[in-house]
Amino acid sequence: MNKKPPFFLEIRIIPSEKDSKTAYDEIYTDEGLSQLPSFYQWFLSRLDIDKPGRLLDVSCGSGEVVHLAKEHGLEAHGIDISFQAAQRAGKTTRYKGHICTGAGEALPYVNKSFDYITNVGSLEHFLNPAQGVGEMARILRPEGRAFILVPNTFSLSTTIWHAFRTGETSVDQQPIQRYAARADWQRLLEQNGLQVYKIIKYERAWPRRKEDWKYYLFRPKEFLRLLAAPLIPLNLAFCFVFFCKKAA
Repeated sequence: MNKKPPFFLEIRIIPSEKDSKTAYDEIYTDEGLSQLPSFYQWFLSRLDIDKPGRLLDVSCGSGEVVHLAKEHGLEAHGIDISFQAAQRAGKTTRYKGHICTGAGEALPYVNKSFDYITNVGSLEHFLNPAQGVGEMARILRPEGRAFILVPNTFSLSTTIWHAFRTGETSVDQQPIQRYAARADWQRLLEQNGLQVYKIIKYERAWPRRKEDWKYYLFRPKEFLRLLAAPLIPLNLAFCFVFFCKKAA
């Protein structure tokens, strides 16, 4: 195992877990944090889920992944640090019994209890990402799979382009934001109980719904990013999706 530590660009607005919970409760009391529906459809369609099983979406937000996973025949669960997010997820999934509140660094599940784990654009906001990875590895079954989407420090279409235009760092105003390069994220995962076996990039999801087409048609710059997505190399992608097994 490579012992070289991962390197992150960290932007920290809040000092404690309590403040993080409060911040996300305020976010989900207001507009919440959600991608276009086509993104979640794209994400689920790309995962290596080849048989029924139990799925946990860590930091489930409004429950989009849980809802789609349930539609695909999985026993889908979700957990989020925000009580307000968990309430939204319960309404989205109509399956409140499988949604709970808790921090990703201390998951309230027994060892080896899930076949699939997803974490979509959330690990970078944890107070302790290494501990969060360790918790996902702990509850993953020996033959299970974990799928983790995280942002790239050197995104050609986002962080680099934003710095080129404005001279500023790209910040999304969440309580804690971290960026890392592909190899740094991989080291974080593999030093804390997971083994990466595949990596794909994410730029923009091709619209699968009429409403999502409207979103792009009224945002020409975003539409250009959508068209340019296939040309961007992996190491300069907006985000990475890591496909992981439980480490031996």
